[in-house]
Amino acid sequence: MTEPVAASGIGSLAWLLLALPAFGAVVLLVGGRRTDRWGHLLGCATVVAAFAYGLALFFDVLGQGPENRTTEVHLFDWIPVGALDVEFGLRLDPLSLTFVLLITGVGSLIHVYSIGYMAHEAGRRRFFAYLNLFVAAMLLLVLGNGFVTLYFGWEGVGLASYLLIGWYQHKPEAASAAKKAFLMNRVGDLGLAIAIFILFKELGTTQYTEVFARVGELSSAEVLAVTLLLLLGACGKSGQFPLQAWLPDAMAGPTPVSALIHAATMVTAGVYLIARSNPIYNLSEDGRLVVMVIGGVTLLIGCVIGCAYDDFKKVLAYSTVSQIGYMILAVGLGPIGYALGIMHLLTHGFFKAGLFLGAGSVMHGMNDEGNIRRMGGLARKMPITFVTWTLGYLALIGFPFLSGYFSKDAIIAAAFSMEGWRGWVFGGVAALGAGLTAFYMTRLFALVFLGKPRYTELRSEDGREYHPHESPLSMTIPMIVLAFGSVGAGWFFESNHNLSGWLTPSLGELQEGHGVLGHTAANFLVLGLSLAGALLGFALFLRGDQPVERPARVSFPVRAARNDLYGNALNEALFARPGTWLTRALVFVDNKGVDGLVNGSAALLGGSSGRLRRLQTGFVRSYALSMLLGTVFVLGALLMVRFS
Repeated sequence: MTEPVAASGIGSLAWLLLALPAFGAVVLLVGGRRTDRWGHLLGCATVVAAFAYGLALFFDVLGQGPENRTTEVHLFDWIPVGALDVEFGLRLDPLSLTFVLLITGVGSLIHVYSIGYMAHEAGRRRFFAYLNLFVAAMLLLVLGNGFVTLYFGWEGVGLASYLLIGWYQHKPEAASAAKKAFLMNRVGDLGLAIAIFILFKELGTTQYTEVFARVGELSSAEVLAVTLLLLLGACGKSGQFPLQAWLPDAMAGPTPVSALIHAATMVTAGVYLIARSNPIYNLSEDGRLVVMVIGGVTLLIGCVIGCAYDDFKKVLAYSTVSQIGYMILAVGLGPIGYALGIMHLLTHGFFKAGLFLGAGSVMHGMNDEGNIRRMGGLARKMPITFVTWTLGYLALIGFPFLSGYFSKDAIIAAAFSMEGWRGWVFGGVAALGAGLTAFYMTRLFALVFLGKPRYTELRSEDGREYHPHESPLSMTIPMIVLAFGSVGAGWFFESNHNLSGWLTPSLGELQEGHGVLGHTAANFLVLGLSLAGALLGFALFLRGDQPVERPARVSFPVRAARNDLYGNALNEALFARPGTWLTRALVFVDNKGVDGLVNGSAALLGGSSGRLRRLQTGFVRSYALSMLLGTVFVLGALLMVRFS
């Protein structure tokens, strides 16, 4: 990795990347109703301005030689306490700037889309304030020059996502989803925090430059522990097994939230964390193996469950779980996969954000209906949405020469390029996932846009008839822009190794593997499986007898998939219920034990003093009698001692 130097010129103003969206959030939250008329415009302007500055910064760094592309901006000393000296600074290098462009670029499009989507929402400026807050926190996460600064942004992202997921506060499912996301992310955050504690204890620093330069001083056990704890943090933010259950429920938030958080930015934070920590993972083969196992298991979980859901956005959510699994698998491959994982992250940001925005466009024109069984034939009613969504769908399933073909298929080929059993296992899992992806996405595509309309004789939950129509320009223009990325981004990144060469100062050279299956053979295998999955999807779901209501009696595999493969039930059985029982037991011990001892002592003293108080009558004759009895008692005791 390249050693950083102090930033100069345009780079010295990098703090503007954080300040612009943070300023928008503060103004919209503090300004109150006075900002209602123009708050959405300010929210968009701050992120667009951040994107413009990030683009200028990108071209400035691109004009430098590879050895000069890593710089740092020192802002102030944050925590100078004894041996702990944490500075608040920014690290500008190819990896962080890539994420800056993704966050602000896709974020700008989603902000513009939200103008039309949230036009009739009360308190719209507050929604844009939360979006700005999220963008600011995400930028801090990727720009921070140390693990503590990253953790600050990490927690800010968690707070903003909680606020956005729970936007529809009047809906119990939205409030529950926000709480579930917040709590499950805390589990992963604990792992990240412990990893940071270990690094500080053993190395005396948490800044990237010092940690990566001295990580060789750690024992193999310590390196393994750090890699696993960092992975736990990544699993929480990126919705990976066993912490994946929060992400589909988070679809209860508005569709722009789904696109921003669960397609392009927040869920990619775990991939960024592992890629950023590549000098640590390079030292632990066992740590990378666990990363690959988690990625492989998760991508299959997402694919299987995605085949059975009827909720439009939840199918896309499980698709996101699966695609992030591909990215985690890629970065677990080590030097042959770091850049490939980032490339798929970027292409996925284009086509999955477009797919989510397309889903929002469909629901906007269908009285907020999300059940795909109640749709059908929408291609004629919503032509722009249909074309842009189709391009995103084809990119996701790996249609030749679209974005997913260059990124996802490259990951599968890299997995097959590993030697021995690992190549067959992880390559086979990734290839199987490609076939399942083509099947469930074709099912979604056919039930929503093709075939006969199934909504004509139905009414929405509020009693209105369905009158599907195209969305306004504020919603369709961002979808069109993202569609261009779905088509051409992968080719651009792959051409002349543009992306891997650009990321070399941050991730090292992209290495070639020579394993169980060559690149060409892997590509043909994946294309064959994807084609088979798509054809099966069309054969099953283009028939004219598609039921509007979901069949009640289904086989066990389908029932298991509809129940999230019992992931929620497992979490409840292993963690939620034992936690509830433990809490009740501790409350009982506290009430009957600790409080009982304290309250019992107080009651004993109080009761004893109350009874002794009755001896104080105020009569002299009573006191004299007491003195006489006491004297007789003492004399009797002395006589007994004397004659015994």
